[in-house]
Amino acid sequence: MSDTLALVLRLLAVFVVFLVFPLVIGQTEHKVMAHMQGRLGPMYAGGFHGWAQLVADGVKFVQKEDVVPAGADRRIFQLAPAVALLPYLLVMVAIPVGPHNAVGQALDAGVFYVLAVMGVGVLGSLMAGWASANKFSLLGGVRTAAQLLAYELPMLLTAASVAMAAGTLSLPGILDAFHWWWVPWQLVGGVVFFVAGLAELQRPPFDMPVADSEIIFGAYTEYTGLRFAFFLLAEYAGIVVLSALTTVLFLGGWHGPFGADGLGWVWTLVKTVALCFVVIWLRVTYPRLREDQLQKLAWTVLIPLALAQIALTGVVKVVIS
Repeated sequence: MSDTLALVLRLLAVFVVFLVFPLVIGQTEHKVMAHMQGRLGPMYAGGFHGWAQLVADGVKFVQKEDVVPAGADRRIFQLAPAVALLPYLLVMVAIPVGPHNAVGQALDAGVFYVLAVMGVGVLGSLMAGWASANKFSLLGGVRTAAQLLAYELPMLLTAASVAMAAGTLSLPGILDAFHWWWVPWQLVGGVVFFVAGLAELQRPPFDMPVADSEIIFGAYTEYTGLRFAFFLLAEYAGIVVLSALTTVLFLGGWHGPFGADGLGWVWTLVKTVALCFVVIWLRVTYPRLREDQLQKLAWTVLIPLALAQIALTGVVKVVIS
């Protein structure tokens, strides 16, 4: 019974994090963009430093009418936001935040599990684009599919490099085998993984599937109210998951210079938040890539770098052995 209770408590903690952290990242994005771009609106809602901006956004989404286009496939249209959001909850279950089994559920093949489930989330955009009965939405969905095909491979290859170095597919096992000298050795793989993850999330500068100047808002054009809010929440949840996975695979996760056993979760949190800030920073800094530039970056830059990282890992493992 005690083991069951411990598992329930861990899963409850994961669920609370899933509900809270994406909202915190959304609020942080408002503030960071307001400071970097001189935006006044997000700094005034509610008074002190615009603390009520997130509340105002929530009220706005709740008040909007829930519209389903007459020609849409109603069931698929209504199901798409959930398909986009829920995979990130399932991924959070397998991400370790500290030592001594501080994870929702440890999995022997955790690396493959998290990458496979993250790929399912993209199906939400495909379903939304196809079911909306809108040519712009369909075009956005097709672009999403092309982007997934291009950027899933470098993510998988670089994650495989870390698994080779650690000799295990388990995320807690990778952290148990981690050494600080891995950081410069796996740095290229970490950058490739992070960039490919941004592209899968359709975050700027990889947001061609939702290019407002070409296809209005892509697969989400026909969505309003809470259904549209779920897609935004899925994006922010994806930012948290991508940053946490990059932390675990390439930055040592809960390892830190001062008492990792007691402060392990703090180091995981600090590294994850820092990477979330980088995601927001990139949105503010870089312009959107063209579709051909986006594909060229994946096939001619990221995939060769990922293959080179695997080759380097193999050489280092042989030398160490």
